[in-house]
Order: sequence, then structure tokens, then C-alpha cells
Amino acid sequence: MANASQTFGEWPLKRLLTEVVGSGPKSADDMSSEQAREAMQRIFAGEPDETTLGAFWLANRWKRNIPEELAAYADVMREESVVTAEPDADPVDCGANYDGKHTSAVLGVGAGIVAAAAGTPIVVHSGDRVPTQKATAYKHVLDELGVRTDLEPAESADMVDETGFGFYYQPAFNPGVHDLLERRDQMGVRTFVNTIETVANPANADVHLGSFYHLAFAKKLTDLIRNSDHLDYSRAIFFQGMEGYDDIRPGYTKVAEWSEGEDLEDYEIETAEYGMEMESEDLAVDDVAADSASITEAVLAGERDDHFADAIALNGAFRMYAREDVNSLEEGLETARDVIADGSAGAVLDELRAF
Repeated sequence: MANASQTFGEWPLKRLLTEVVGSGPKSADDMSSEQAREAMQRIFAGEPDETTLGAFWLANRWKRNIPEELAAYADVMREESVVTAEPDADPVDCGANYDGKHTSAVLGVGAGIVAAAAGTPIVVHSGDRVPTQKATAYKHVLDELGVRTDLEPAESADMVDETGFGFYYQPAFNPGVHDLLERRDQMGVRTFVNTIETVANPANADVHLGSFYHLAFAKKLTDLIRNSDHLDYSRAIFFQGMEGYDDIRPGYTKVAEWSEGEDLEDYEIETAEYGMEMESEDLAVDDVAADSASITEAVLAGERDDHFADAIALNGAFRMYAREDVNSLEEGLETARDVIADGSAGAVLDELRAF
């Protein structure tokens, strides 16, 4: 319920629906930043009834949010919901799609640990069975590996500094968004909340690594960052990940790279150019959480030399490249394989289990 003492402007969600966003995908208008901010403030306060909230989310989906609206939503989220805890390290923020994967292995845990072993600190964050897919995310693979995930933000920051890899749990660091979980589930479709939660940036990282389905969406996300008053990323890399996650897909992957003060650049990665002849089907698993964990453990122990080992090494290299700790993917790939071979990556997993 809304706080009785809280005051808002002149734009309840019902009025925004009637006068601005609710007339259909072709005739709807965009909101001003001020209108979008007020809408998000009302949502976090629990002010709109369930029907109005659902209609507002759906109207936004129909008309498609512009970066200014998304930035306003993200800024209110950062102001009113996100609890940040900044480690001493300056990590890469990996905010993959929270609703997870249901077919292919989650590679980001192994890739992040490999990068951490090479000296590139990594932060990952997720919730627990987030709509709409409610599929396997970072938390579930870490749970299977025996790594603590029910962490308060300060503990997550300590995990980064002690091991080089840290997990931030959405219910703890973004409780306002977590409280919307049931309503999002009842919607049955993705909403703009699925977009903004990926850039919550609980560690106040300088670099963001994310994913997109289409290149135009990467442009929208970088424009969101430019328009935001509270997201201080100076560098962001997005790519067409497997199942929308932050795992480079086998074969052809489109990448969009942005640095502050520069234009967005896009290019392609071909895994065959790195000696990796594989297809997406080669990375499919039966039980995504359990199989991802067992594959990760075996790769980090140096016990696998297959498509999964290649994919984890390449994704680890990409994280090093995102933070500009290596000059090229080739250099990062060599480093990734070295830290697996010499046991450094396995040692990071041991430290995470002991944390």
C-alpha cells in the first residue's frame, strides 16, 4: 500500500494510460522523463491497483519504451530500491537477463571465475525464478556448486574483494523490484522491469556486460545509460547471447561496444576464428542448473577439453576484454586457458565455497 504521507505529481497511471501511453502501439505518445519517474515512484509505493498496473506495463510493451523513459525508471529504481555495496575492486558488472535459460548451459559462472583468476574482478546478480521464463540463472548454478547466494549486499562486496568473484542477490539488494515478482508473474509477458533490473549495478561498477536480442536494443540500452543520472558506467558491451543471456553463442555473435564520449560500435565474433567448431546444440543440457554446475566444476578443474571448456574460456576472455585487462580476445583466451591449466581458476571456486 502507498504511504499515506507520500505525495505525487499530477500523473497517476490511469491518467497516463488514458492521455499518453494507452492508445495502442501506433498512436500512443511517449512520456516525458518526469512522467515516467512519477509512474515508477507510484509503482514502488504500491499506489496503482493491480488492473491499472498490468495495463500500464502492457501499454509500455505495445508502444515500446524510449531510452529517456527507461532511464527514468532505472533512476527511480536506483533511488528507492537498490541497496549498493561497492567493493574495493572495480569489477565488471554482469547483469544477464534475470528470467534465465532453459536449454543451454549457463556459462557465466565458470567464465566469471576464470576471469577472476586472471585478475579481472567480476560481479554477477540475479533473482530466483524471475518471470516470465522463471528459468535457471546465476543463483541456481552457484547453489548447485555449494556457493552461498543468500547474501546481504555488504557480504557480496566482501566476496568480490576476497575471491575476485561476487554474487548479489536481488531480494537483498533490490527489494522494491523483488516485491513486484508476483504481479510480473501474473502478466505472463516481459515488461520494462525485465530491462531495468539488469542495469541495477549493485556494486557501482564502471563496466557493464549485458546481452540483447537485436542490435537496436543495444543502442537503446547505451542511450539509457547516457540519459541516466545514477548509472555511472563509462563502458558497456552488449552481445547477442545464447537465450538472451550473457554467454557468447557458438558460430556468429553480434557485439555492440560503447565507451563514454564515443559512439556505439558494432562488430561480429565468429567462434570458428578461434578454432572452435561448434553449434548451439553442442552446449545444450538436460538439467540446466545441475549440469551447468557439474560442467563448470570439471572445466575449472582442467578435467574437460571439449566445447564447454572452449565456451567458458572464450566467455572468460570476453570479460577480461570488457574491462580492458587484455588487448584482444586472443590474448584473453590464452590467459583463460593458462589459469585453468595452472589451477588458479579451481582455487577461486574453492575460495567461493569457503566464503
